[in-house]
Amino acid sequence: MKLGIVGLPNVGKSTLFNAITNAGAQSANYPFCTIEPNVGMVAVPDERLDVLAEMYHPDKYTPAVIEFVDIAGLVRGASKGEGLGNKFLSHIREVDAIIHVVRCFEDGEIVHVDGEIGPSRDIETINLELIFSDMDLVDRKIDRCLKSAKGGDKSFAAQAEILKRLRAHLEEGKSARGFDCSREEWEEAIADIPLLSAKPVIYAANMNEQDFLNGIENNAYYKQVEEIAAAEHSEVLPICAKIEEEIADMSKEDKLMFLEEIGLHESGLDRLIKASYTLLGLISYLTAGKQEVRAWTITRGTKAPQAAGKIHSDFEKGFIRAEVIAFDDLVKCGSMAAAKEKGLIRSEGKEYVFQDGDVVLFRFNV
Repeated sequence: MKLGIVGLPNVGKSTLFNAITNAGAQSANYPFCTIEPNVGMVAVPDERLDVLAEMYHPDKYTPAVIEFVDIAGLVRGASKGEGLGNKFLSHIREVDAIIHVVRCFEDGEIVHVDGEIGPSRDIETINLELIFSDMDLVDRKIDRCLKSAKGGDKSFAAQAEILKRLRAHLEEGKSARGFDCSREEWEEAIADIPLLSAKPVIYAANMNEQDFLNGIENNAYYKQVEEIAAAEHSEVLPICAKIEEEIADMSKEDKLMFLEEIGLHESGLDRLIKASYTLLGLISYLTAGKQEVRAWTITRGTKAPQAAGKIHSDFEKGFIRAEVIAFDDLVKCGSMAAAKEKGLIRSEGKEYVFQDGDVVLFRFNV
């Protein structure tokens, strides 16, 4: 999974990115790596893996990972190539979801690019650049469809009509992810267009520590972000980049103590990862043994052969069956052998849909 962090200057975007990736660097179980200055890989926290590691004492411990990209370069006119516009847009095109950092804190020493705090305006600035870029792509496809429709193929004419509706929607300053159409219409006319404003978004409302102590609902800026997110069915995550920066180097015990003092039970990074999984419809299945315990990320609804293919294409091609047990059942039994005696290990075929936390052994033949 690849998440792009975007935001205007001085909203806390880079502070958050640095805190997140530094927290990844402090992970005891996974070696953080920087691919390039603005890209970092972070382990997905999963207590189930820790339990399996206690059971198996594996040679290797491999959690699922998320790639975070600090996407820089946005200015007004980015969709027309202003500033680092083209690079900004190309980076967004490559990510699965957008983490849009919005400034919801006052600080006289940190100047806002527009002179004053305004979450609604900030969100609109970035959203409009994505929408302008999308309008150009939609216009091109409408032209292609209309030319093809002249040959008598009515399907192209139907596609053009759907796209014209989308064009009108975008013209109103509305993101493609909020476009009202059926799944069939989307697949028929829109799915093959790499629309930026169709990407799922989590708005990270960046507040100060005092807001968490006083109650985030008292922050009027946060309420603005909530209203916008609700209107376009996006997620909102209250976060404090400064807190994330402070706790990035702490031990697990000190981190929990610090968070509890301000009324939080987990870090912003952990909450961000959980929100991202939910947003993208992702779950994890687990494999366990002396050689390795590992989490594998799949889309909810994935069937057994395709889940096996995440490990290796040969597993999918030669899939025979999956021996599956729910994580909780395995823990109650204490071992695979005990679970087998109790008949809790199931033999599942090609139509089995994987569930979050399934512990699996694949049988295959190539």
